[in-house]
Amino acid sequence: MMRTLFATRNDWTGLVLRLTLGLIIFPHGAQKLLGWFGGYGFTGTMQYFTDNVHLPWIIGFLVILLESVGALLLIAGLGSRLIAGLMVPLLIGIIVTAHLESGFFMNWFGNQKGEGYEYFLLAIGIALAVMINGAGKYSLDRLVAKLS
Repeated sequence: MMRTLFATRNDWTGLVLRLTLGLIIFPHGAQKLLGWFGGYGFTGTMQYFTDNVHLPWIIGFLVILLESVGALLLIAGLGSRLIAGLMVPLLIGIIVTAHLESGFFMNWFGNQKGEGYEYFLLAIGIALAVMINGAGKYSLDRLVAKLS
């Protein structure tokens, strides 16, 4: 089981996919955890999640953890299939709680009420591809698979 979770081909596809997903998710996690890039930090984000979005605190905590630490693990290629698999329900949750009412398209011209969900569908597709393909070249998953 563990070997299957970490098994990956030595290909560029896995590397490109996991780096793309990790690098687009991490800044959002850094906003939520550290207050970087104009974010509210851990306390402000948790307050928003529990008071405004009405998420249970544990879900808010897991969102912050997955978007920050999970994205870094994905970039390093450690537990890539698992992290990518956890990203799918996260991204679906983001669509349902914050973007579904704004429609499909992103707000390119500033004339919509909010941002659409097309970006999140792309991220879901990338996450599914990482789950199928594995982490690829230069991943810690490859090292773990060799050692197990």
